[in-house]
Amino acid sequence: MGSRAIGLRTGHRRRAAGALVTTACIVGLSGVAAAPAVADENVPLQSGECKFGTDNIKETPWSLQRLLTSQLWANKKMGQGIKVAVIDTGIDAGNKQLTDAIGNGGASLVKDGKATDDKVGHGTKVAGIIAARPIAGSGFYGLAPKATVIPFQQTSQEKAGDSKTLATAINKAVSLGVDIINISQGTAAPRSLLGPLETAIQNAARKDVLIVASAGNGGADGGEKNMFPAAYSEDYPNVLAVAASDRNNERAPFSQSGKFVNIAAPGVEMVSTVPDGGNCVDQGTSFAAPYAAGAAALLKAKHPNWKPQQLIWHLEQTAERVKRGRDDFIGWGVVDPVAALNDDTTPTGPPKPDRPSSVADGSNIHPVAVSFGESAEDRRARISIYIVAGGLLAVGTVVGCSVALRDWRRKNA
Repeated sequence: MGSRAIGLRTGHRRRAAGALVTTACIVGLSGVAAAPAVADENVPLQSGECKFGTDNIKETPWSLQRLLTSQLWANKKMGQGIKVAVIDTGIDAGNKQLTDAIGNGGASLVKDGKATDDKVGHGTKVAGIIAARPIAGSGFYGLAPKATVIPFQQTSQEKAGDSKTLATAINKAVSLGVDIINISQGTAAPRSLLGPLETAIQNAARKDVLIVASAGNGGADGGEKNMFPAAYSEDYPNVLAVAASDRNNERAPFSQSGKFVNIAAPGVEMVSTVPDGGNCVDQGTSFAAPYAAGAAALLKAKHPNWKPQQLIWHLEQTAERVKRGRDDFIGWGVVDPVAALNDDTTPTGPPKPDRPSSVADGSNIHPVAVSFGESAEDRRARISIYIVAGGLLAVGTVVGCSVALRDWRRKNA
């Protein structure tokens, strides 16, 4: 059989394990303990599976095409000096775009696990969106390509992590002195069962560590539900809850909605790095969160003294909006890293809705509805013409008859 057969079996087990973890999504309560806080469900958009050790994607993905990197990286910092903890399935050091991005101090909470060995691939994709280094032959790169990502392996191919292991990973990351923690996972378990997780969030808040969390992928039914740790955004000033948006800056169909959603970021057809090298395409709020985390890393590098609450307020205020204020689907809008970096205003309060358009700038002009056939206005005009014409015809008929009658009487007088 040889190494090829062994490799095929290994690849099959790896893909099956990956599917087990990723399709578990964010689940609710199981028994008396909080259910596992596992990775978002990911739907590959290429050939049906996201292969490891694959080719690079040469085209620049749409999520990066919408950015002007000359402005995004104008200050040359590019996230340098910022440490972003990625609590996930590990970050594979075998991908050349991530080898130099991985920092020291990471840890595995998985039995026989290794933080820099990702057998699922989820954490490697998340890390790539944050800090993948540009290389020849790939059109993909991270938003903050000089930032450092630190892997905390909390979920493996055999077993998903739970709220307690997630809390442990958060505390370890905080003790390491990270600036930002990305958490692309969560649980719908009741808050009363998540004591250790909430305590860890409080610990991060005291240390001024920003937590960027995915909102979850259970939004297809249109219902609202709290997903933790993202839903802690309503109570703690250091938690940024991120929904997924599409190319039109609208909520991705799967993205969970709720009052806890702060902001949205691209989460559809997302290109990123995979274990053993190469790129692939995936989708989910799992990949919207690191997009926002990358923007936050750029902002933190430029304004190192800003607190997590200020970073959140600024990202919300500079977001690209489709309406004046906030809603439960995309929060304050879709994160706009370029606008956030170009605006040096120090945030002093929560975002405000956009002002109504003024007459002077002409932006209050509304498009006229397109109608096919006769409009109501045309119909009124037509009827008016008929009435006037009919009236004139009637007058003419009466006058003509009167003249004819007069002439007849004269002839016969």
